[in-house]
Amino acid sequence: MDVRAGTPVDGLDAHLVVERGAFRLDVALSVAPGEVVALLGPNGAGKTTALRALAGLTPLTGGRLRLDGSALDGTPPESRPVGVVFQDYLLFPHLTALDNVAFGPRCQGASKAEARAQAAEWLARLGLAAHAGARPRRLSGGQAQRVALARALATRPRLLLLDEPLAALDARTRLEVRAQLRRHLAEFEAVAVLVTHDPLDAMVLADRLVVVEHGRVVQEGEPSDIARHPRTDYIAQLVGLNLYRGEADGHSVRLDAGPPITTTEVLTGPVFVAFPPSAVTLYRDRPTGASARNLWHCEVAGLETHGDQIRADLTGELPLAADLTTVAAAELDLHPGARVWATVKATQTHAYPV
Repeated sequence: MDVRAGTPVDGLDAHLVVERGAFRLDVALSVAPGEVVALLGPNGAGKTTALRALAGLTPLTGGRLRLDGSALDGTPPESRPVGVVFQDYLLFPHLTALDNVAFGPRCQGASKAEARAQAAEWLARLGLAAHAGARPRRLSGGQAQRVALARALATRPRLLLLDEPLAALDARTRLEVRAQLRRHLAEFEAVAVLVTHDPLDAMVLADRLVVVEHGRVVQEGEPSDIARHPRTDYIAQLVGLNLYRGEADGHSVRLDAGPPITTTEVLTGPVFVAFPPSAVTLYRDRPTGASARNLWHCEVAGLETHGDQIRADLTGELPLAADLTTVAAAELDLHPGARVWATVKATQTHAYPV
């Protein structure tokens, strides 16, 4: 069943309204069992507030919260079928990995032996059987993350919440654990909601993205669709695109602010136009033989290393970002204040309706 076509009987059906001073969160979420949804957005967007509201740690001031057809609005956090993996994992430092995982089943009424047996099973599933007797301080970051996940899953939750689950890991460990977490989430049969500001975590781990800015949903859809069709500057920056809005008339788009852009698409009416920084070619003198249909006079506002390339921040006729090699940047003698000509071929732009 496509949850976006209607409200699912099973799964999550939520309209989260939380007012805190001048900030208002107003986010609707429908998630089917077996689906992983990522709440993605900048700091202060309301992602963590939404997660805390789902967990029952922050009360709703309006809306609704239903899980598998049952209202959770008035249910205390400890009575909800919800598992949470916090950003800092929050493992009990005085307990072994086994007893950390057994804590949930014990709270649900299982005997000590039953809880430990369940915990051992979960640790084995996550490849941690050999670390059952270790306390958190003896675990690596990746191992601690998996213990926290096992502890959340051991209660057999109908809703799994993950708050920046990879943020505490170094880059190398993050790569490995991200792949492991994706595999475990794919096997999870209930609802999973992930909160992150990292686009790669969201793209890899989630089936669907819900982008939140200023407490509201600004775009949602499959990761590939959002990457191809960003609808705000924040999303465009996340996926590494120059993004503009304007009025299309055939192959030409007249921007709301700036010169027209020539595209290959034939459209009419309000559109977005996007192209990657790698599509931009820079010249110190106005090019005479270039085949690109788009040509703008710009000024270098700043330069920074971006992976193995140099990213130039340009202002002038059209503000944009351009990527080039360090050799090309040196040959062009680029520096803040340098005047350049920027070209982009129409075939490297992408226009789509607003």
